[in-house]
Amino acid sequence: MKQVRILVHGTHPEILETVLRLINKNETWIGEGHTEEEKVIELFMQKQYDLVLLGSGLTDTSEKKIRALFAHHSPDTPIMQHYGGGSGLLKSEIESALSKIRQQEVQVQDNPFG
Repeated sequence: MKQVRILVHGTHPEILETVLRLINKNETWIGEGHTEEEKVIELFMQKQYDLVLLGSGLTDTSEKKIRALFAHHSPDTPIMQHYGGGSGLLKSEIESALSKIRQQEVQVQDNPFG
């Protein structure tokens, strides 16, 4: 099974550490992240990610910049907001986002005109 690469941008080091630990607990997920905007952008430009997770606490300007830049660079990579709420919610949010990605991939494969 393909491993899913997840990039996380959070403003609080302890929360980011916890989120990454929870992501990396799943053997099919690989989580990386940073608290600094420029470091997150650098990571995104260096590697291919399947999902980007934005934590709460980002400034509106920073979030808009990241969303615009990432959408331009890799328009098929979903970006989702994570506000917290425990490991069960995080897992559910990620699985929901990945399910949508898989559905889109199946639709493209099943398209008789593509």
